[in-house]
Amino acid sequence: MKTSIFTSLLLSVFLLSTTVFGQKAEQPDFRYDVGAKINEMTLTEGGTMVVATNDGLVGIKPGSNELLFNFIDYGRVKPEELFYVPQAPYVIVGQTGFANMSTKKAVIDYISGKKLFSTEDNGWKQVMTCDVIMPQNKLVVSGQRRADEKYASQVAVYDLTTGGEDYRFNLVDPGKVTMRNYLVSGRPLLMKDKLLIPTSQGIIAKSKTGETLWDNDLKNIDWMVANEDESDIYAFETNDTNAWTKIYKVSPQGTEVWSDDAKVKGVVTNFEILPQGLAVVSNTYNQGKGILAGASESKIAMLSATNGEDLWDKAPKTKGYVQHFYIMEDGILFGIQEGGINKISYDGKTLFKKPLKTGENILTMAETPQGLIYITSEDANIVNLTNGEQVWKKPLKYKRADAISSTYDSKNSRYLISADDELFAVDANSGEVSTLAESKFEGKEDPSHVEVRNDGILLTSDQNMMFLDWDGNSKWHEYYRAPGKSAFGAILSGVMAVATAATAMAAYNAANQNRNKLGAYTDRGERYADLGDGMAMASGASVAEMLRRFKATAATADAQFVLTKLDDGVGLVKLNKDSGAMEKEIILKDKKPEYQVDEIAGVLYYKADNNSIFAYDLTK
Repeated sequence: MKTSIFTSLLLSVFLLSTTVFGQKAEQPDFRYDVGAKINEMTLTEGGTMVVATNDGLVGIKPGSNELLFNFIDYGRVKPEELFYVPQAPYVIVGQTGFANMSTKKAVIDYISGKKLFSTEDNGWKQVMTCDVIMPQNKLVVSGQRRADEKYASQVAVYDLTTGGEDYRFNLVDPGKVTMRNYLVSGRPLLMKDKLLIPTSQGIIAKSKTGETLWDNDLKNIDWMVANEDESDIYAFETNDTNAWTKIYKVSPQGTEVWSDDAKVKGVVTNFEILPQGLAVVSNTYNQGKGILAGASESKIAMLSATNGEDLWDKAPKTKGYVQHFYIMEDGILFGIQEGGINKISYDGKTLFKKPLKTGENILTMAETPQGLIYITSEDANIVNLTNGEQVWKKPLKYKRADAISSTYDSKNSRYLISADDELFAVDANSGEVSTLAESKFEGKEDPSHVEVRNDGILLTSDQNMMFLDWDGNSKWHEYYRAPGKSAFGAILSGVMAVATAATAMAAYNAANQNRNKLGAYTDRGERYADLGDGMAMASGASVAEMLRRFKATAATADAQFVLTKLDDGVGLVKLNKDSGAMEKEIILKDKKPEYQVDEIAGVLYYKADNNSIFAYDLTK
């Protein structure tokens, strides 16, 4: 099951009865005065808390009462002016002045606290593009230099390990008279021995010393990707209305390999270079354009790497958007958001006897020893990956659930699926489905998480906790009324915005993310470890620290954190997941406290007042 690492770093909110007693810990372990009014708190993938204030941007990490960094160069920074680079320890700050005429950029390593780049420090009057390239750990910048360099239009490459400049070059020589306007049109491609820059006049290839190796006439390219040995380069151009995307194949010397471009409908959302050809997924968006417009759906195509022609006589029908897309040994497996799973061979033949009908919103597709397990908002089953036949005698069906969670109970060789108010158990060997327990939660809630513990099964939601034995009998069940609406929803919304930004990068990171490989159905901790594997090739102390965090076991894996009204005011209580015993009590006092919990490091961040944040060590 794919779980956002941002969601995993936040806490569930509960109410705890005031009849329970525990050790109070009101005094914070660390106090931070950020120097101005706090507007937003963001817990980053790397574990640093980044705080947006009226004066700028502040970074804090427990271990010292000192601020990790305090970036005030640009004054108040709005949420839309921040971009957290996915799976990299960097935040990009960007501000645009009047009429978009003055663009300022800065790149901060939020783990070390160092400012690695800024327009002012590095001689730029205006920065047009600013791209972090991983795993090379480089920054590629384009824009206009200052007056003392005759406002030259340049591109530069910086080493993010040190912040130093590797090389810099002119797009157009300052003294050259030309009517051609060179603007960087998309994301550069950093290769082993050269940098490819897409521009409004074509692609330009530069050596690591800034020497022009070649250029061509492929204008306004959005992004590029190369195969592993960099012998084949593919460039993508999408028109302004997202109606079509043209794909070009370019040789290492810059010449077009195909006699004509390959044109697909919509926007390319997935692209995989395979020995059998080029697998392409594109999305069309035709809402509101009349009855003659095509459907809004995904298109799947297999193109020839030799000439760009479509290799399939008939493309598979999707009737919706591709939500899952996996490259298998014998073909392509895909799942549709609106429901349905199918598999097609590389020569265009359907491998399943017939398309598999499923419920909408496929939450999970993963490999098991018995076959492919899928879990949707309406049903679940395991199917044979060769022919698509059901392994379970009949699919597990439930009414469309608002909250669905699942896990594998290795001690009893069964899958546990929580949907609505029932916990289902599916025998991994026989496929027999049974209702293990009725999990009727109070407060109109459904269980949102199921977890296998040493002595039983834990079900949780915002205001309920239920512990079951292996036979599904309730050992204890607690329901607590929340003290009032907290800022949790707003905080979660902000973090999900970062996750959305990460999704937006998917297209041009496709070659490096290994995201088209069907994973095994494993526990959540193993999935987190897998998430860090894509960073292993990058160098630098901050990247190494972030990688260690991705692979770490959560420091608070055995604790549940609960917000409640205590005798002395609203507070947070740390509960043992196995016994329900209280281990720590922290009085926050605010009726609507703003806070976040870093479950991996075991730290509570609490906005104590407009200018201050307290940090509590939850592992004590």
